[in-house]
Amino acid sequence: MGDVIDLTGDGGVLKTIIRSAKPVHYEGTLAETGEVFDTTREDNTLFSFELGKGTVIKAWDIAVKTMKVGEVARITCKPEYAYGSAGSPPDIPENATLIFEVELVACKPRKGSTFGSVSDEKARLEELKKQREMAAASKEEEKKRREEAKATAAARVQAKLEAKKGQGRGKGKNKGK
Repeated sequence: MGDVIDLTGDGGVLKTIIRSAKPVHYEGTLAETGEVFDTTREDNTLFSFELGKGTVIKAWDIAVKTMKVGEVARITCKPEYAYGSAGSPPDIPENATLIFEVELVACKPRKGSTFGSVSDEKARLEELKKQREMAAASKEEEKKRREEAKATAAARVQAKLEAKKGQGRGKGKNKGK
């Protein structure tokens, strides 16, 4: 527990499993100030929604479907996965990164789903996770290659400058004599 999982591969939706718990509560805070802008904990209500219907912010559709019943997770959402440049006045400013602590209390299968379709969905999510991990590894490898190329180029430039510097001194001394 405590590992950060990049659910989108670009750092846009990060999930950290905090602990396993019993029966969704949530508390939303602004990353910049830590101010709580919404919570179900004060009145002990549960929030229900249907995944994939666009009734919640994109980060929730992405993150909640990876959760298990009883899991409590911290979900960090970059603006493009939350309310974006519009924000959600008056509580959420434009381009705000949000942090939610979400406890998945229960989960009902979609209407018409069978055990087979639920298993297929789990397999699809596992495949998606593998693809994201591969994409993240590929990005990391590309970043490493770019950094190595920069270091090599910088070393070449430095060597040329030092070579010219050495030549310049030698010529200047010879001219003076």
